[in-house]
Amino acid sequence: MKCKMRKGSKLALLGGKPVKTGGFPQHNSIGREEKKLVNAVLDSGILSLFQGNNSAEFYGGPFVKRMEQDFANYFGAKHAVSMNSATSALHAAVFAAGAGPGDEVIVPPYTMSATASAVLMQNAVPVFADIKKNNFCIDPESIRERISEKTKAIIVVHLFGMPADMDEIMEIAKQHNLIVIEDAAQAPGATYKGKYCGTIGHIGVLSLNRHKTIQCGEGGVLLTNSDDFALKCQLLRNHGEVVVEGMGVSNRINVLGHNYRMTELQAAVGIAQLKKLGMLNKHRIKLAEYLAKKLACFDAIKTPEIPGNLKPVYYLYPMLFSEEKAGISRELFVNAVNAEGLPLNTGYVKPIYLEPMYQKKSAFAGTQCPFKCAYYNRNVDYSKGICPVTEQLQEKELIFTNICRYPLKKRDIDIFACAIEKVFDNAEKLKKYAEKKNQDTCSLQG
Repeated sequence: MKCKMRKGSKLALLGGKPVKTGGFPQHNSIGREEKKLVNAVLDSGILSLFQGNNSAEFYGGPFVKRMEQDFANYFGAKHAVSMNSATSALHAAVFAAGAGPGDEVIVPPYTMSATASAVLMQNAVPVFADIKKNNFCIDPESIRERISEKTKAIIVVHLFGMPADMDEIMEIAKQHNLIVIEDAAQAPGATYKGKYCGTIGHIGVLSLNRHKTIQCGEGGVLLTNSDDFALKCQLLRNHGEVVVEGMGVSNRINVLGHNYRMTELQAAVGIAQLKKLGMLNKHRIKLAEYLAKKLACFDAIKTPEIPGNLKPVYYLYPMLFSEEKAGISRELFVNAVNAEGLPLNTGYVKPIYLEPMYQKKSAFAGTQCPFKCAYYNRNVDYSKGICPVTEQLQEKELIFTNICRYPLKKRDIDIFACAIEKVFDNAEKLKKYAEKKNQDTCSLQG
């Protein structure tokens, strides 16, 4: 499909007709399969079967156990431990890794806040390592620079569904005896050299939040091949402090458990959703590859370059924008595309270390723990500039769209590319518009 907008068509931002009106349909993969399983749970009358004691119900009900087995089989992991969210699963992973007061965990700053707050939940200190532009994931070289005698683990985030450099990261971890936790919340089904993201490190975390490719409203799954890690996470999930004695597990006496349990209803939906993961990812990949071809002619936009041994799953589609080549600012470009009725965003999230909690170094009311406490004698650096690549991406270069998803089709990608073309065709007019706006603002201020 070729763009039907005539060259020089007036931009919607300047009063013209937008390329698209009405938006796109929401992502909704819930169907008869989920309803059938949910009805089975409702008919049973048992919405949860967890009990916080040493019994068969310590591990949950039949649908929870079935979902865990399905995930373990699908991803080729020995254990899958369900949680009520990926945030809970990340906390459990940090706990299983043995991190606690006085310890450091290396994390990327360009991710959802829970990646770092999971470390704080264990009274450990997040240390932020920069990311790479080519995959938006944590940079192994930056990891090396951040390792100290306090480092206990590394959390790798496969951001936007893009696989991180796992071989190099695992080698670093091996050299320094560190645990690797993979936050694959945005990358279910992505592969690195034929291995699923979330199964390469010691512990992997998947998300079943409503925004994700597959979902059950709220939920998470932890993957591991370690019996020890699996048990630790199961104990943390379900009031472990009152369970260890009955299990005869003397070295788990300090487990302070939580209620991170998944319901049978969530598990029922998760069982059906997992069966759709392959189809949904294939759909995303097809649209992403088509979008890359459509955008190849625009010098100001750089699309991801994917090595042949990696398979990203494009939770979001990230691009790098060059203001120099475009001749207009990133914000103005994105605003113009948005006005044409198409989804496009600037940046992703503020680097986590720039959030108030880290700037003030106070995670718990009235104290500066764990940043300053009897167990931690280092001065962790959260100043602006510690991760220059992340800051450059957030402030100047990164743009992304969520258009590569079910149930959208190639014709929707054509419309998106048409809006991009229209905006670039009118770049000079946009530039004059911005200059006039700035002049008017200065006049008012004067």
